[in-house]
Amino acid sequence: MPSALLIGSIAHSIKEWSDLSAILTLKEFPSGTREDFLRNCRDGHYDDVVAIYRSNASNKFTGNFDAELLAALPPSLKYIGHNGAGYDNIDIAACTEKGIAVSSTPVAVNNATADVAIFLMIGALRQAYIPLSSLRAGQWLGNSTLGRDPQGKVLGILGMGGIGREMATRARAFGMKIQYHNRSRLSAELEDGAEYVSFDELLANADVLSLNLALNASTRHIIGAKEFEKMKDGVVLVNTARGALIDEKALVAALESGKVLSAGLDVYENEPAIEPGLVNNPRVMLLPHIGTMTYETQREMELLVLNNIRSAVETGKMITLVPEQKAAFGQ
Repeated sequence: MPSALLIGSIAHSIKEWSDLSAILTLKEFPSGTREDFLRNCRDGHYDDVVAIYRSNASNKFTGNFDAELLAALPPSLKYIGHNGAGYDNIDIAACTEKGIAVSSTPVAVNNATADVAIFLMIGALRQAYIPLSSLRAGQWLGNSTLGRDPQGKVLGILGMGGIGREMATRARAFGMKIQYHNRSRLSAELEDGAEYVSFDELLANADVLSLNLALNASTRHIIGAKEFEKMKDGVVLVNTARGALIDEKALVAALESGKVLSAGLDVYENEPAIEPGLVNNPRVMLLPHIGTMTYETQREMELLVLNNIRSAVETGKMITLVPEQKAAFGQ
């Protein structure tokens, strides 16, 4: 019987992982170092593994699935089920070249991430960190200033995928106007009244700019000094996608100049390290990458990975194959 390898742990779907034993021998690498993992590969511990379950959390044990690690994996490996909407720690091109299909967990993360984005948006508009910290310091209002209302503001969404569309749905309840930019325009049904504009138009028009796109070579630092210059004075920036979409030093400069009124961030360029100019600025709402940290979402993500692995082994197709591989694998 072929094997599946779990890297890290599963917290909320242990029974469903165990159920895979009907079709796969289950192996685990619960913790360790990258060198430990590579040694196991070299020593043949995983020679019959056809599918791997990994996550952004387990990346601390193996490091990125880059060329070095992929070269060490057994020839038997055909599928990687990744627990996470973002998968920039996997070399997808190299996986494709080796014939390894990779799935991620879109849809499962949409609601929780959009909820956090709205929380950060309102917090940034109201500059909520200042009164929150003042109250806990026994200073009541402290240096609190007037905030901004969302009603009538233009929410610019860069990346109108599942999370972006869920954010748009929530923002409409606050009376916001929705504009967005994608590589290609959505259908009228998916737009649901949102206005498609160019990238530069989005930068110029947005009162609040939300980043909801994937990180790759073409989107790294898609927001930097030149882009801030094109924005309205007093714009609010929200990022729940990937920290490296923003040049953080440029963001610090834009905050200090007043070009950016405030920001709400759940992700950072070099997390867990955070640019000091963001940590020390009370107009920035900061969260420690908790966009999907709810019980319901975590379980749904785990189940989607397990269902991807089951589907791959039983049918040869993954349910949520990453978009970059759909042409190569005929899905």
